[in-house]
Amino acid sequence: MDRGDALQWWQTRWFVALCTLIAIIPLLWPQIPPLVDLPGHMGRYRVQFTYDQYPFLKEWYDFRWSLMGNLGVDLLVIPLHHVFGLELAVKLIVIAIPAMTVAGMLWIAREVHGRIPATALFALPLAYAFPFHFGFVNFALSMAFALLAFGWWLRLARLGKFVFRSMVFLPISVLIWVCHTYGWGLLGILAFSAELIRQHDLRRNPHVPWHKDLIGGWILPWFHAGLQCIVLAPPALLMVLWRSGGHVTGQTFDMFNWRAKMLWITQVFRDRWQLFDLASVGVLFLLLFKAVRDPNIQYSRNLALSGIFLTLVYVFLPRVVFGSAYADMRLVPFLLAIGILAIRPKPGLSIRGAATVAVLGMSFFCVRIAATTWSFLLYSGTYDRELKALEHLPQGARLISFVGETCRYEWKQTRLQHVPALALERKLAYTNDQWSMAGGQLLTVRYAAARRFAHDPSQIVTDVQCPREYWRPVAWALARFPRDAFDYVWMIETPAYNPRFEQGLIPLWRDGSSALFKIDHSVPAPVIEPGELPVPRWERDIILREGHQGGSSLPDPEASPVPEPEESPAPTPTPSPSPSPAHKARHGKKH
Repeated sequence: MDRGDALQWWQTRWFVALCTLIAIIPLLWPQIPPLVDLPGHMGRYRVQFTYDQYPFLKEWYDFRWSLMGNLGVDLLVIPLHHVFGLELAVKLIVIAIPAMTVAGMLWIAREVHGRIPATALFALPLAYAFPFHFGFVNFALSMAFALLAFGWWLRLARLGKFVFRSMVFLPISVLIWVCHTYGWGLLGILAFSAELIRQHDLRRNPHVPWHKDLIGGWILPWFHAGLQCIVLAPPALLMVLWRSGGHVTGQTFDMFNWRAKMLWITQVFRDRWQLFDLASVGVLFLLLFKAVRDPNIQYSRNLALSGIFLTLVYVFLPRVVFGSAYADMRLVPFLLAIGILAIRPKPGLSIRGAATVAVLGMSFFCVRIAATTWSFLLYSGTYDRELKALEHLPQGARLISFVGETCRYEWKQTRLQHVPALALERKLAYTNDQWSMAGGQLLTVRYAAARRFAHDPSQIVTDVQCPREYWRPVAWALARFPRDAFDYVWMIETPAYNPRFEQGLIPLWRDGSSALFKIDHSVPAPVIEPGELPVPRWERDIILREGHQGGSSLPDPEASPVPEPEESPAPTPTPSPSPSPAHKARHGKKH
């Protein structure tokens, strides 16, 4: 805690308000926040509001309300879209996420340390971490709520209002779980560790060595901490009811993938400029290391214990949980944030020294915000350019989209993988990029005529077949998609291909490697010459399986509507190919 009675500039309420406002700057200009998965969610929201109005939506999609731990933005957007319209409502909710995250961090620091330590400012840029850029909006919203709730949990304990805390946190825990299960889990870990330290300090005998006071100093605190946190437990029953439903799918696998876990740590700030993002991670680890070695800095026992618990969760958390990929990756920024927030100057550090640290921390925050703002402006320009194609698309069109990807590892992502869903959001057009995971989200795909081009990741195309990826080469996709199921083709920054594969496609709009075509159903699809294009690996596996089961020679891969495996394994994060946002083992709607 900083010495002196007067609050320093970084400890005042106006400063907290200023940081909260600074956190929203990157999202002010883009009409649609350029987050990878967000357009896909926006397409689902549009179906949510118009499902009963248009019969063709029921032909393409199945939308059913159900209680699950993944409904944050889906519910908040209901009242807001009546006032602001869908796109602005979504933007306002997304803007609130980093603002609440920053406010929650500073509140926690204030309650734990008595005053906001200067070092806490280094944690603020983590409001724009890789999971947020991925577009895990329900997840990010629930984590922001969890941080704010934990700050209030600590404040009520400091004021001795334990009965009131129990009363209000019973519904709060349920609401956070409904927003997303992750936020509820984070709140439970933070609340229990904080309560454990409080109970330990209340019951330990300071005149007896710790190893001679195991019952009063350790066993009883665990028991009483559990009693205090039992008000947070009811969502566990909701979780059991949700996951025990017969319609719920999704596997849990890939534990102890150490290479992936190390990769997620280095990519915590991954956005556009690799060296800059890696250097930013280095700043955080330098601070964490300095807190161990510097005699003028120490860790709070409260948050240090929370950090230990979160580290154990991260170690044992699989990469894919209930079909939701990148489960462990999502925890990294909050693990680092708690570690940074745990740091405080020891008594004796001069105000001048603390002010210097505060200036450095605020500079780090502002530089990261400035870089994110510029990055979002560039992404927004790409969105605006691609969305001009929709001016030539009629309402209710049967649209198939192909978005270009590469097999190479690239730090900067295009963030275009789910832009096709904006055709669903704006034009009520069918798009083949929606996730389809029963029980994991409210919307699933039912358009049988689309065959294996019905849902994510069928929209992703490459120039060649990528190892370990369920993507098609662009020429193969153009030649083999079921043309009778679609009327339009939207190409979005696709790799170069032989123009002959545009046979039967009438260009309506073109900009560089992007184009919109109308399908001429009187012209047959181009014929693939024997040996001209290799069969994508995963389609070859399906063909072979069909052949073995039928006891016949290899059939036409598009002759029958055999669906893709609903739980395609998510790619293992290796330097090549890149762990792409386009294929997340239908992580879909655990956002």
